[in-house]
Amino acid sequence: MQRIAVEPQQILDRTIYLNAAQEHYLKRVLRSSVGDRFVAMDGRGQWWEAQLVMGDDGSLLGEIDRQLDVSTELPVSATLFAALPKGSGFDEVVRQTTELGVSRIVPVLSQRTLLNPSPNKLKRWRRIATEAAEQSERQIVPELCEPLSFREAMAAVGETPSYFCVARGTVPHLSAALQTALEGCDAGEIAIFVGPEGGWTTDEVQQAKDTGCQLVSLGRRVLRAVTAPVVALSVVAAVWETR
Repeated sequence: MQRIAVEPQQILDRTIYLNAAQEHYLKRVLRSSVGDRFVAMDGRGQWWEAQLVMGDDGSLLGEIDRQLDVSTELPVSATLFAALPKGSGFDEVVRQTTELGVSRIVPVLSQRTLLNPSPNKLKRWRRIATEAAEQSERQIVPELCEPLSFREAMAAVGETPSYFCVARGTVPHLSAALQTALEGCDAGEIAIFVGPEGGWTTDEVQQAKDTGCQLVSLGRRVLRAVTAPVVALSVVAAVWETR
């Protein structure tokens, strides 16, 4: 069944009031009609099976039949701090890490970042995250935060266990670091930092170490800025979903 992300205020007394874009998508794109079923998700962890019905004004509404309780989310809340790549590469970062289960995405303006995103970019990324969450049958839509400077990103970490991915150097693989962390305690939240084209600068790596981030590797090869976040989230998913 098709997944549709709705805002909590769209649900009243087990009726889902679809907005114009949702109604158009169901009716014109999917060719859905009265009696067809779909899954509504509030993007915050709840989802329901619903049936399309006709409203008094001729519009399509959703009538909730039952709440679904099967979880599709990762057992850990993963925040991705990703230095912005050039061009439209961040579109794919948002789409693919959402499919893999990321909880929050924070664009980072590092010393080697070339892109200075506009508010329209942020709006586009949030739309992509919503579409990817629907497609991958997630229960939540990842939070897409306002871009932060590198220093602001370091300050935002707080006490969260954080892993800072570097391309070179003798450091443990991310998977090994996560396995070791799981043996010590069952972390409920982690943060992953992935760098820009050209990698993090020496000063940024030192700041990360001073902040308490653990330096980790994603393998022996140097990955593109749009590939590394996908690899990192794949490792997180593999470690937590196969333990």
